[in-house]
Amino acid sequence: MTSPPADHGFATRAIHAGQEADAGTGAVVTPIYQVSTYKQDGIGGFRGGYEYSRSANPTRTALEECLAALEGGGRGFAFASGLAGQDTVVRSLLTPGDHAVVPSDAYGGTYRYFNKVAGPQGIEHTIASLSDVDAVRAAIRPGTTKLVWVETPTNPLLNIADIRALAEVAHAAGALLVVDNTFATSYLQNPLALGADIVTHSTTKYAGGHSDVVGGAVVTAQDITVKGLEDASERIAFHQNSIGGIAGPFDAWLVLRGLKTLAVRVERHCDNAEVVVEHLMGHPAVEAVFYPGLDTHPGHDVAARQMKRFGGMVSILLKNGEQSAVNVCAATKIWTLGESLGGVESLIEHPARMTHASVAGTELEVPRNLVRLSVGIEDVGDLVGDLDAALSAHG
Repeated sequence: MTSPPADHGFATRAIHAGQEADAGTGAVVTPIYQVSTYKQDGIGGFRGGYEYSRSANPTRTALEECLAALEGGGRGFAFASGLAGQDTVVRSLLTPGDHAVVPSDAYGGTYRYFNKVAGPQGIEHTIASLSDVDAVRAAIRPGTTKLVWVETPTNPLLNIADIRALAEVAHAAGALLVVDNTFATSYLQNPLALGADIVTHSTTKYAGGHSDVVGGAVVTAQDITVKGLEDASERIAFHQNSIGGIAGPFDAWLVLRGLKTLAVRVERHCDNAEVVVEHLMGHPAVEAVFYPGLDTHPGHDVAARQMKRFGGMVSILLKNGEQSAVNVCAATKIWTLGESLGGVESLIEHPARMTHASVAGTELEVPRNLVRLSVGIEDVGDLVGDLDAALSAHG
C-alpha cells in the first residue's frame, strides 16, 4: 500500500493514505481482513509480509500508514486502546530505575498507569505543570529522565503546553518528548513538526468519531536522534508484536472510516464549541470557562501558534458547587451523560466522579464543581438551549 505525497492536504491524506483500491476487485474501501493466519508460499514465503495477524494484518497496515501520514511521522502503530499504546511506549523505551515527567493535569487513566502500573515496576515519575517550562526543567533528573509526557490541551482543564519549548528541554536532557494528541487531533495540531518524538492517540475519540470503537495509536517521528533511543520505532514495533495489544481488523477498519471525515467533523466541533463558549461566558450559573480559544486563557497565544483551531472540548466551573454540577449533568436531554469524548454526539460528564475519579486525593485531583463538555456536531442552537435549560434549573 502506498500513500499520497506528503505535500497533499490533510483531507486527501486521510482518505487515501495506505488505502489504494483493492488490486483484485477495485474496491475503493480497504477490506476488513478478518483473518488470523495466511497461506505461505513455502516455509517462510510470506505474501506481502503477512504470516499471522498479531504481527501484521492488511487492514491494520492501512490504518497505521494513514496515521503516520496524518501526523507526518515515520511509522504508525495501531492498538486495542489508547492505554495499550501508551503502555507499549513505556515498556519499549524505559527500564526499572528510569524516570518520566508527567502532567499535573493528565487524563486519569494515564496518571493511574504511571502511578499504579509503571511505578511498581520500577519506573519513577514526577508531576509537573507542563504550561511552566521552568517547572518541567526542574522536574527532569539528568541521566535518568527518559520521557517527558505531554497532553495539550490537557484533560480536563484544557491547559496548554508549548510543544516546541518542551522538546528543546527534553532533548537537552537526553529524553524523548511524547505528546498525547487526542484532544487536539492530528487535524488541528502536528506535534512532530514542533519537535516531539512520539505522538499517541486514543482513536476511540475524534479519530474514530462515532463512539463505536475502542482503539489507540502511536506515531514515531521520522528521525529520533536522542542518544540511545535512535531505534525507538523498532523497539515499539517489537513490543507491539510481543505484547500483542493490537487493534483487530474490524476496529482498524472503523477508525479508518472515521479518519476519512475527521477534517470536516473537527471543523464543525470547533464551530459549535465557539458558540457554546460564547453563551456560557455570560451565564450567571457559571463561575469560569476553560477554553484555549478565549483571549483570557493563559495558554491562548501558545495554542494559537501551534493549533489550527481550538477544538471541541470545553470545561466549566459552576458557582453553586459539586451538587449543582452533578444535577446539571443529569438534567440535559440532548447532551448525553457519559464518559469518553470526540464523537458526533455531545457528551457531558462530572470528571471528579467519572473520568478522573482515580486521581481523587492526589496532586491531580480536579475541582468538584467541574463539568466537562465534549461538543458534538448537532445543531448548535439545540445544544445551547438544552444546556441553558439545565443550568437555569440546577446551576
